[in-house]
Amino acid sequence: MKIVGKEASKLKIDKRLLSIVTSLDKTDDSGYWLSKKQIERIGHIELLRRINYGDGATSRLQRVLEFTKD
Repeated sequence: MKIVGKEASKLKIDKRLLSIVTSLDKTDDSGYWLSKKQIERIGHIELLRRINYGDGATSRLQRVLEFTKD
């Protein structure tokens, strides 16, 4: 399933199904992600970023130039 653009920002996390574990817990997730290609892993990171931050995930930081006199 490939989700891009604004479609990804419409997705929400169902917090009722979310489980929180510590980094000390042994999980089998690393084997799963290492079996995926790099582009697939980066794509999933992008999807999670858009789910968490919505439309603001694609906005860029504004650059500001300021002059001061001593």
